[in-house]
Amino acid sequence: MNEQENTIIEQQQLEEESSIDFRAILAAMKKHVRLYKKVLAITFVVACIYMLSLPNYYRCEVKLAPELNMSRSMNSLSAMAATLGLRMGTGAAMGSTEALYPMVYPELMSSIDFKVSLFNVPVHKKDSTRMMTYYDYLLKEQKHPWWSTITGAPFRLLASLFPGDKDEKRPFDAFRLTKTEDNIVKAMDKRVMCDVDNKTLVISIAVVDQDPYIAACMADTVQHHLQDFITEYRTKKVRIDLEFSRKLYGEAKERYEKARRLYAEYADANQDVIYQTARIKLQDLENDMQLKYNAYNTLANYLQSAEAKVQEETPSFTNLQTATVPVQKAGPARVKSVLIYLFLAFLITTVWILYKEGQLKSLLGMN
Repeated sequence: MNEQENTIIEQQQLEEESSIDFRAILAAMKKHVRLYKKVLAITFVVACIYMLSLPNYYRCEVKLAPELNMSRSMNSLSAMAATLGLRMGTGAAMGSTEALYPMVYPELMSSIDFKVSLFNVPVHKKDSTRMMTYYDYLLKEQKHPWWSTITGAPFRLLASLFPGDKDEKRPFDAFRLTKTEDNIVKAMDKRVMCDVDNKTLVISIAVVDQDPYIAACMADTVQHHLQDFITEYRTKKVRIDLEFSRKLYGEAKERYEKARRLYAEYADANQDVIYQTARIKLQDLENDMQLKYNAYNTLANYLQSAEAKVQEETPSFTNLQTATVPVQKAGPARVKSVLIYLFLAFLITTVWILYKEGQLKSLLGMN
């Protein structure tokens, strides 16, 4: 029994030692009320100055649903196989013939080629009619916090002392960007965004900008640029076939018209001739004209088929949400940010006080 009593007493002592003395912690905190007031007041002022210095920004989002031609491609392949006496599986075994799948669209929009294609888009601010390119707007018309002028002064001084290679005036080239152009491309990473829903494949394009009108204009422009790129990609093969068909059609038409002209001229010149050689040559010319006409007629049908194929492969998009000029700003969330800074300052100050008063170890359960 004595051993059991000793064990119980030791457990009680350990529980008393490991228990948290909230009264002592509260007393330590009350002891430094003036420190709390100073830290929170300074944090509040600094946080307000910081958040008020950040420029407002607006967000415009558009949503569209692409047409997937999986069923059409499968039907075309099945019809082709049927003409050859083959059978093709259906369902997942067929897979998708769509090389540029919607899940790849965000990667496409993050490419340098796509961003450089937006440099020359004409824009103007909400309260101005002065037109400028999107590149010039990002380069010259952006608002920055006041401290950026101070922190950037040494770099501007070094740039004036060591100018190096200046950005030359030339057309934008994604293959060879200047330093300024590369900085603009990096700035667009946070301004032009794309996301695709994994289940519905709905494409969401968002543009963030300091001007609400430019945010809406660029969202609409990016949407059309993406559609044009996808359309060009999807129809590239059939457009090449169409141009080749037009070339063959033009050559066949020229050969047919030449053969018809030769036949007509020879027939007019030998109407009253009864020589067998003349009749044979006239028949040869007629046969040659007929062959060229058959080729011309076949290529005319093939040209019409190629034109229809281009129309068939041209994708269509359904606009689920069009671009509108945002009325309310998207950020910065000044009140929320100030409250977060005050909470962090309170937390850090409390930890420092408990450490100074020796209460931090008991709070953490340390002996």
